[in-house]
Amino acid sequence: MPDHQQKTPKLIVVMAFDRNDDGELVTAFGPQDYASEDRAVRQAQTLAPSHAGVIAWSRDAQPDIGEYGEPTTLFVSGDVPDME
Repeated sequence: MPDHQQKTPKLIVVMAFDRNDDGELVTAFGPQDYASEDRAVRQAQTLAPSHAGVIAWSRDAQPDIGEYGEPTTLFVSGDVPDME
């Protein structure tokens, strides 16, 4: 495999949340990885009507060396917990 510079891989994730009996947000779906931001946004839009909250986000990621960039929100709908 040729050793050439490639752009930093991205971690692209969709998560959905519902409320439990106490009204607290709990993970209903995900985190699920996607290959493209467009696909993640489409999936999040599809999930949005049936969950309390949905978020799609991405960030640069080099998990082999433990480096992660700041998350960028691609789509958000409803109530989602604060991103850390």
